[in-house]
Amino acid sequence: MSYAFFLDLAIIIIAAKLMGLLARRVHIPQVVGEIIAGLLIGPGVLGLVNQTDFLTNMAELGVIMLMFVAGLETDLKELVRTGPLALLVAAFGVLVPLGGGFLLYSCYYGFSPVGSNGFFEAIFIGTIITATSVSITVETLREMGKLKGRVGTVILSAAIIDDIIGIILLTFVIGFKNPEVHPTLVISNTLLFFLFSGVAGLVAYVFFKWFDKRYPHRRRIPIFGFAICLLMAYAAEKFFGIADITGAFVAGIIFCNIQDSSYIAEKVDVNSYMLFSPIFFASIGLKTDISGMTGSLVLFSVLFVLVALATKIIGCGLAARLARFHWTDSLKIGVGMMTRGEVALIVAQKGLSVGLIQPVYFASVILLIMVSSVATPILLKLLYRRDDRQAMQPTDPASLS
Repeated sequence: MSYAFFLDLAIIIIAAKLMGLLARRVHIPQVVGEIIAGLLIGPGVLGLVNQTDFLTNMAELGVIMLMFVAGLETDLKELVRTGPLALLVAAFGVLVPLGGGFLLYSCYYGFSPVGSNGFFEAIFIGTIITATSVSITVETLREMGKLKGRVGTVILSAAIIDDIIGIILLTFVIGFKNPEVHPTLVISNTLLFFLFSGVAGLVAYVFFKWFDKRYPHRRRIPIFGFAICLLMAYAAEKFFGIADITGAFVAGIIFCNIQDSSYIAEKVDVNSYMLFSPIFFASIGLKTDISGMTGSLVLFSVLFVLVALATKIIGCGLAARLARFHWTDSLKIGVGMMTRGEVALIVAQKGLSVGLIQPVYFASVILLIMVSSVATPILLKLLYRRDDRQAMQPTDPASLS
């Protein structure tokens, strides 16, 4: 037995943590630092760690945990309360970026016939930029005391629905990519999976609600809860041909309303950030092939970022305006929805694993996360500051006569 994986894990954890702290210092998400750490220690730069089957499996567990926690932290009551409005914003926030990404790739590399590899690659580029990560937006709005307002509530709810739609979209794209699978089979498998999830989820929810009441705040709750998450991820891939992350996310949704949902999330999160998440994000850096970056790919990356940011602002802002929000508030919602983070990386990584994109395109996704994470808080603060100044201006008495 080789014990080299101990050294690999130690290098990954130390490098990811140090680069994550450095990233936080310069006000960008820690995950970006962890990805850069993987890039630095990987074969493309220092060559300290190479991608292995063991690290691949550990990274897959990391992404399963991230999606399980994301489902656990979903507020279903808030979703129901702001449902129609948030759904409208989320739908436009998915459709417009999807179309924008497809057109960008097709115009840049040429339009491909429907059903060809090039066609699915173009669709997948659009799928990557549909995802929204509002952690930066939430922190910015909280600092300004605007999180509980109407704009903040819509952004939070729409981002949750946005990710759900994005994951379903990913499921369809991966299914259609397989030439041996008929489109009707993809649709039927997806519907069957959600039907299975509804039945199994109801049974699991009723049992865990009773179990939670009988043994409140015991460690057996998160242990069995995570076991259900793994079973859902396995069932999704094995029996329905659905992405395992979809099963993990649905498992989180099942438990998000039980009394100890936050306790489950807390315990899973400890394991996640201690070991599995750093491995997942570092593994993205390990897979990113910057040696293949050319002038053409650099230009594509810049256009990719611009299209990703603009389509979110246009899509979500237009939807808010259709819902009778003021132009300024519509712009705030569009800007608040343009941040990208973990879900975009998860989608990209899943696309890489099934051959939908090449490793070199991870550089474009990382650049998008960095730019959107820096630009969003700056633009939001400018928009709110302008509104606050206008509200403080004295009203001209003559205008009231």
